[in-house]
Amino acid sequence: MFDVLFKLKWFFKEYKKQYTIAIVLLILASVIEVLPPWLVGEAIDDMTGGGMTTSQLWIYVGAILLAVVVSYTMGYVWQYQLFGGAIKLDRILRKRLMHQFLKMTPTFYEKNRTGDLMARATNDLNAVSLTAGFGVMTLIDSTVYMGAIICAMGFFISWKLTFFAMLPIPIMAVLIQYLGKIVHERYMTAQESFGELNDSVLESVAGVRVIRAYVQEARDEQRFADMSEDVYEKNMKVAFINGLFMPITKVGTAICYVVALGYGAVLVSGGELSVGQLVSFNVYLGLAVWPMFAIGELINVMQQGSASLDRVQETLDYKADVQNPSSPQTVDTPHTIGFDSFTFQYPLSQVKNLQRISLNLKKGQTLGIVGKTGAGKTTFIRQLLMEYPLGEGQIVIGDVDLAKLTKEQVLDWIGYVPQDHVLFSRTIRENIKFGKEDATEEDIAEAIRLAYFEKDLEHLPMGLETLVGEKGVSLSGGQKQRVSIARALIKNPEILILDDSLSAVDAKTESKIIENIQTERAGKTTIISTHRLSGIQHADEIIVLDDGIITERGTHEELIALGGWYKEQYDRQQLEEVGA
Repeated sequence: MFDVLFKLKWFFKEYKKQYTIAIVLLILASVIEVLPPWLVGEAIDDMTGGGMTTSQLWIYVGAILLAVVVSYTMGYVWQYQLFGGAIKLDRILRKRLMHQFLKMTPTFYEKNRTGDLMARATNDLNAVSLTAGFGVMTLIDSTVYMGAIICAMGFFISWKLTFFAMLPIPIMAVLIQYLGKIVHERYMTAQESFGELNDSVLESVAGVRVIRAYVQEARDEQRFADMSEDVYEKNMKVAFINGLFMPITKVGTAICYVVALGYGAVLVSGGELSVGQLVSFNVYLGLAVWPMFAIGELINVMQQGSASLDRVQETLDYKADVQNPSSPQTVDTPHTIGFDSFTFQYPLSQVKNLQRISLNLKKGQTLGIVGKTGAGKTTFIRQLLMEYPLGEGQIVIGDVDLAKLTKEQVLDWIGYVPQDHVLFSRTIRENIKFGKEDATEEDIAEAIRLAYFEKDLEHLPMGLETLVGEKGVSLSGGQKQRVSIARALIKNPEILILDDSLSAVDAKTESKIIENIQTERAGKTTIISTHRLSGIQHADEIIVLDDGIITERGTHEELIALGGWYKEQYDRQQLEEVGA
């Protein structure tokens, strides 16, 4: 049960001073809190014995008030330190999770659902944070505070009465421990279901237009209702067990009171106990109610915290599939990019996705990549982005094996425009500056010009300050593509990669963008993957991929003369343009 505290020892060690102050003051406050009931009992005995004087009364009142003030002051300090520490743990783990999410490669996201990852970053982190604050408090209260109360009852009043009154507590502890194990199992199941629900909601929100287009609202609502019901039922099973903790504690406490009053009355009548001591004993039993509840809360919080920490730690312990080399080399500039008999297969694929790829691209050249859907164009590009472990053969940049370069150095050279254009829920200006944070107004204007976005910008309500909405929902497909292109161009990268990034613009706009890129990027490398052949006719080399194999290669003129797939596709597109 307490293994969660052992797992968090790194945190307690780092904030040792803060937690030491909190725990020491919490223990001292617990000890001080047992004094007032004893003072009350002594005062009652003095009153009933007729020996109480005014000065003695004021001494009792002053001592009780002093204990209350000291206890309150200590309580404020330990609560601030303890729960402040829990908030720090939440912040640290949240940062670590975000760092982990950002450095993970696609394989990680193929294995983990987004909704489940969100659940780990929210509900599970809250449960772990609760353990480091409320959990530690209940641990001290159910042990030290409870021990102080039992010792006070035993030393100040009667060990006999204390022994018999406390008999229900071991039975309660056994029952609560048993229930705690059930809570752990059911809570894990409930959290997994919550993650699935999160994932389903994300899919529905992202695909709401498709859902409406196919009139599937009712079906999607029913699916959500079914999943919600499943989460509800599993959480109710957790709540059912949680609900047993307090009744067990209340029953145990009630039995303690019955024993204390019954046997206490016998001791008073036999002269072994005074009335004041019996009153003090019952006040102590009242104080012991919370520690008894704390036992149940402790088991509950620790079990849920342990389950949640395991889920969070599982994510944090996941090793990125692509690791930087232990002794990386550096390259001043990527003057060449070479593939030497390179073969690659996705981790979950049953076939080779790239086979025996060999080519050499010099700085300043443009490479065009074409082929039918699923031919391997994006897979080829992903090798340069280092999204997956390298396959067989070799990729060389600037005469150095790609495996010997760090991801950061390689990606710093690259300006990448993907097929699915990801825009953030910010202004157009902020989305473009994402490629270069210190960009000037002149840099932004130049990037917009190169992306042929000037006219569109004039018609937007707030120009560069227009909010694009979530994933660029307020922009058309072509506008989103050009904002993405501007974001890549403002970086002025050594290697520009366009992965079918002009599919949503018309032929005239495409021609203008390609012309701008040719003119402004003279001397820098460009790689263009496309279905529209007009966008790569200027390329120094064009490769045709089919099932991951280069079937044709050459310049536009050479491929036309070859009379293969490229020429057939080119002729078909020419006819379509004429027909349009």
